[in-house]
Amino acid sequence: MFEEADNFADFFRGGLPYYLLITLPILIICSSNPVLASSEFGVQRMSQFDVHGAPYGCRASALNLEAKSLYTWSTSRHCVITRFQDMTIDQFREIRLKAGGLVILLPNDISTLSFEERQHILLLEQAMMAQEISIPVYFSKYDGKLNEIINDVTKTTSANSQQSSKQGSRESALSEILNSISANGYQVVVTGATHTPNKQTKIPIIQGELISNKIQQQQHTKSSQDGDSKTSLIILTAHLDTFGLLNQPLNNIDSAILLTLIDLFSKLHATIPKYRLVFIVSESGSLLNFQGIKKWLDANLDENIQIQHAEFVLCLDGLGKQLANGGGNIFMHVSKPPKEGTHINNFYKILKNSAQQYGNVTVEGVHKKINLADTLLAWEHERFSMKRMPAFTLSNLKSHKDPLRTTTFEDNVEDEEQLEKLQTSVKIIAESLASYIYGIQDGEIFTGTMEITKDTIRPWLNLKSTLQNNDLKNSFDKLLKNIKIIYEKPDPREPDFMFYDDKNAILNIYNVKPAVFDLFLTFLIVAYLFVIYFAIIYFPKLYTFVCKFSQIKVKAY
Repeated sequence: MFEEADNFADFFRGGLPYYLLITLPILIICSSNPVLASSEFGVQRMSQFDVHGAPYGCRASALNLEAKSLYTWSTSRHCVITRFQDMTIDQFREIRLKAGGLVILLPNDISTLSFEERQHILLLEQAMMAQEISIPVYFSKYDGKLNEIINDVTKTTSANSQQSSKQGSRESALSEILNSISANGYQVVVTGATHTPNKQTKIPIIQGELISNKIQQQQHTKSSQDGDSKTSLIILTAHLDTFGLLNQPLNNIDSAILLTLIDLFSKLHATIPKYRLVFIVSESGSLLNFQGIKKWLDANLDENIQIQHAEFVLCLDGLGKQLANGGGNIFMHVSKPPKEGTHINNFYKILKNSAQQYGNVTVEGVHKKINLADTLLAWEHERFSMKRMPAFTLSNLKSHKDPLRTTTFEDNVEDEEQLEKLQTSVKIIAESLASYIYGIQDGEIFTGTMEITKDTIRPWLNLKSTLQNNDLKNSFDKLLKNIKIIYEKPDPREPDFMFYDDKNAILNIYNVKPAVFDLFLTFLIVAYLFVIYFAIIYFPKLYTFVCKFSQIKVKAY
């Protein structure tokens, strides 16, 4: 065969094209690094918002990085994927400063976690919400496939560590390089996420009144103004939380209790003219510095003199939060200790008596001065106190810094045991308020057909924003009079608050070779091309050598 070939080109003319000799091995080598598999998950970006110009939450959305575990990431080219309960606060702070992204798998069922694990999650959640985060952070509901990927990313490091500890020393540098080349990696890509300011943001504030029939008649006469001014006023407020660490509605037990009180008092207040009761629900809590109540005060305080002379303002905040942990005590938070004989002090005494009578619960007063130097207020009643209105907050939380206050990891409030404890809190507040309004010293008011049961509270749970449905507005329209809805919108020039688009996104995780494999493959291809190059250059010598060898072999026969 070699003797019949006149030159190098004639040798390949009758067979495969010679360029396949070069390209085919390269294609074979490259085929060892395909995208072996891809997985798709629905994720949500961490909440992003501004309050008084201060940024909070996640400030980025684009993500296309190599996935690493909590223990293997090192640079901003890595995206850390982990379970929420596995990450510590110190690890999060380091990731926030140095990593390129963070993907967190939420617990499947928080109720199955231990008390220590739940407390850890609450503290971590609070730390994440208290600052600006420059890297993209995404949360995924529990998914078995994503949990397997986290295990796969983590187990290589764990196996190497265990092997090294058994050997008593670290592996050689060559072994570590070979392990890194042969290992499989993951590429994390997020599509469909944005973080543009939502300039159409608005906060609804809904208001309604319970007015006796006598006052309603006065409103149609010339003396209605005098009648209104002579009627004492009590204001009750609660806020509807519409987001936390994630942009999702919370349990909103405070609003449910307020609606329960409205339902109860609407059944017996029509014929008693002594008090007007004003109920307010705003959709901005502590995270937004109670901007809804600020708007309501600015819109109503100067125009309505009677509001300025309200006997007191009762705010509900953090009720039902400690019930799962066995805490059922009620705390009355005030900005100034109430003096003897004041309306707040009288109600406090009635509240303590009712708590002992109907639930054997301790009521404790907590005094905290308003710190005007703080950017955010501690409690909603401070908005009223700054306007020199007597106000206080009822809560099951002793401190405004308690992480339970704004957590998204809440227990199922419709659990029978939870509802029973919540029923006791509603009973205490309702009986205390009724005793104060109607001047009843002894005796239970809400009995018989008006008895407070679990079914009394259950219809008002899981309330949503009036921007999503009309349940809250319809309830006000059904039970109250003089319904008003106002909206707080951010100032275009100097907004007090700003929301950002936090749409759901798609997380794609691709199973790929690590970046060091590309470098290794590059060297391998270059070496192969050098071999082919020199084989072509020195082919005449190789051909002569082979021919001589063939001739010698023929002569031997």
